Amino acid sequence: MDIGVEISLYPLNAEYIPPIQDFIDRLNLAPRLKVVTNSMSTQVFGAYQDVFGALVKEIRKTFEGNDKAVFVMKVLGPLTPAGG
Repeated sequence: MDIGVEISLYPLNAEYIPPIQDFIDRLNLAPRLKVVTNSMSTQVFGAYQDVFGALVKEIRKTFEGNDKAVFVMKVLGPLTPAGG
């Protein structure tokens, strides 16, 4: 089952851009995910297991590397293939 997750990261410190960019860069390394970034959020698409597996791993890394951070997520699923 394919899903989509819209996610926004809000590091609670003055240097907020590097943790956001690092999180996005790490998500882009996941070969089975489609990652789309805009100025407000990042959307992640793929199989349920792949998406949540990557998010669990990368959210934990973000929490471990920052004093405080907030993630806001919306999950859409199941997605149907184009034309289906």
